Amino acid sequence: MISTNEFRKGAKMEHKGDPYEIIDFQHTKIGRGGAIVRTKIKNLRTGSIVEEAFKGGEKFETPNLDEKNMQYLYNQGDMYFFMDTQNYEQFSLTAEQLGDNIKFIKENMEVKVLYYHETPLTVQVPMFVELKIVKTSPGFKGDTASGSSKPATLETGLMVKVPFHLNEGDVIRVDTRTSEYMERVKS
Repeated sequence: MISTNEFRKGAKMEHKGDPYEIIDFQHTKIGRGGAIVRTKIKNLRTGSIVEEAFKGGEKFETPNLDEKNMQYLYNQGDMYFFMDTQNYEQFSLTAEQLGDNIKFIKENMEVKVLYYHETPLTVQVPMFVELKIVKTSPGFKGDTASGSSKPATLETGLMVKVPFHLNEGDVIRVDTRTSEYMERVKS
């Protein structure tokens, strides 16, 4: 069980028969009445985000979620195929189920797949991923200390701002929480 007093970003709860993840919340107390917790929650089954208000102290079941290590294989149209690294079974998820995580996964990458009652829901990517720059304007010698940046397209299609001295073919580390450039990876 999870109470509204224990809400935090990333916490999971069961609401209206579906598993949800708390994206944002705010405790509010107005006058003499009881506290209200305004939340923004994501339905882990459908990917939809809704705003709900709950009474202070209200309790919810914690969903029965399992994580399994999987390997991303390939995509075909709107379907993304994964393989269980334990028993080599394959299954697919839609682009809608993956959401923004599509921008961070590449072929043969190890990810964690979240299951709810033996049904795969979504993918959890690592906090940092290493991706190759496939398109950016050329860098020039001496463009290292200005602190400015230029747009770059990565191998997964993600667009990030990178320092001027980076070129196509360079591998960089990206923070998956913010979609921002962290550092260049040494070859």
